[in-house]
Amino acid sequence: MKREIIQTNDGSTTIHLPDWNESYHSKHGAVQEAYHVFIKNGFSLFEGTEFLKIDKTNPIAILEIGFGTGLNAFITFVEAKKTNQVIDYVGVEAYPITLEEAFQMNYVEEIDALESSLFKQIHESNWEEKNKLSEIFLLTKRKQFFQDVKDENAFDLIYFDAFGFRVQPELWSEEIFVSMFKALKANGVLVTYACRTTIKNAMRSAGFSVEKLPGAPGKREMLRATKGLSKI
Repeated sequence: MKREIIQTNDGSTTIHLPDWNESYHSKHGAVQEAYHVFIKNGFSLFEGTEFLKIDKTNPIAILEIGFGTGLNAFITFVEAKKTNQVIDYVGVEAYPITLEEAFQMNYVEEIDALESSLFKQIHESNWEEKNKLSEIFLLTKRKQFFQDVKDENAFDLIYFDAFGFRVQPELWSEEIFVSMFKALKANGVLVTYACRTTIKNAMRSAGFSVEKLPGAPGKREMLRATKGLSKI
């Protein structure tokens, strides 16, 4: 499928699929969406709050569904570095982008120019291996269909960043969210940019508690799911 590089409204880049009229990130702003959904409403729960208490000597285990351009992995490292939090990051992607495409992304310039070598390592590291990219960041990239994720009780946090329901509704099914539920540890959290009633209901049927939260700029709402009683 044809892919092209475009600039989003906050100045950061993303990849656009013209055949689907779908992009890897929000056209309103790739970086600001990633920070709002996955850091502010996901990763930040593990630091400095009573929501979850994580011993910083132990890794926070994160699963990303839709590794894509590596943006979410990169911003997670940048944020973890501020507190020296160890991260064990697993990114699942069925159709990896090329190195040429990855290095056309301007995330290093937009987020942390001092970490250009880390962003390069994210994309040059071997697939299907656990790579130690720094003292605090372990990365495993798995070339895998989302339907084939079979992990159990393995992750504290899931970044669910699949293509939208409009183009791939099968990735937002109850079956998928059952797999996500199993993959999380007790009290684990899943965050996603999406907020359709169909998706919320699929999450709840899978066993999740579901919250609606304010969405990133350009989007009204997003969803956060945990194991427990439903809030909506």
